[in-house]
Amino acid sequence: MMDLPPARAFVEHTVLYLRQATVVRLVIALALGVCIGAERQWRQRAAGLRTNTLVCLGAATFVDLGLSVAPNTTQVIAYVVSGVGFLGAGAIMKDGANVRGLNTAATLWCSAAVGACVGAGELLDAVFVTALLIGINSGLRPLSRYIDQKSLAALNPHVLYRLRMLCEQGHEQEAEEALTKGVEYHSLVLTTLRTEKNEETQTVLFQALLESHAGDNAALQELASELRRLPWVESVDVTGTDPEAE
Repeated sequence: MMDLPPARAFVEHTVLYLRQATVVRLVIALALGVCIGAERQWRQRAAGLRTNTLVCLGAATFVDLGLSVAPNTTQVIAYVVSGVGFLGAGAIMKDGANVRGLNTAATLWCSAAVGACVGAGELLDAVFVTALLIGINSGLRPLSRYIDQKSLAALNPHVLYRLRMLCEQGHEQEAEEALTKGVEYHSLVLTTLRTEKNEETQTVLFQALLESHAGDNAALQELASELRRLPWVESVDVTGTDPEAE
C-alpha cells in the first residue's frame, strides 16, 4: 500500500483528531453557536447570542456524551431534537391575531442541529449548516418583505368608507333611492344605512357605511359629487374608516 503524501496525510490526521477530540469539538460548537447568536443579537431577537450558543453547545455535549457511552446509536439525537422542540415552543407567543417567535424557535432548532453535527464529528456539515442558517436569516429577509408586499397588494383587501349626507326633510325616500342606486352603479357595497332627523333644522342626516373591494377612492368621490348636485341635498362628505373598528 502506497504512503499518502505528507500534506494529505496531515489533513486526514487533523480531521481525525478533530472528530475524536471532545474538547476541540465542544469549542467548535461554541464558536458556531456564537456566529449564529451574534446575528440574532444584532437583530435584537429574544433568543440572541447566549441562548443560541448554549443550545448549540448543549446539543454537541449531549450527542458527544451519548456516542461515547453507547457508540453507533442515534437515540440521544432524537432526545436532543425533542428537548429543543420544547425550548422553541416557549419562544412562540400569540400577540392578538398574530403569532410571534416562529423564526426564533426555528433558529434554536437549527442551532441544536449544528451542535448535534459537531458532537457527532460531522464538522464540515456543521459549518455548512451554520453558513446556511445565517444566510437565511440575513439574506432572505428582504425577499420575504418583498413577497409580503406583493401578496398583500394581490389580495386587494376591502376598504370601508363612511358617507354622511345631509338633506332637507320631505325628501328622505328620494335621497335613499339616489344613494342606493349610486352605490350599485359604482360597484360598491352598502353595509349599513342609518338616518337621523333634526326637527330644529328640518334636515335628515344619512350615515352610510360603504365597502369597496378595489379600494377605489375615485368612485367614492364621484358618488359624493353626484349626490351634492341633487337640489335638496345640503352636504355630502366621505371619510375612510378602519375595518377592524367596525
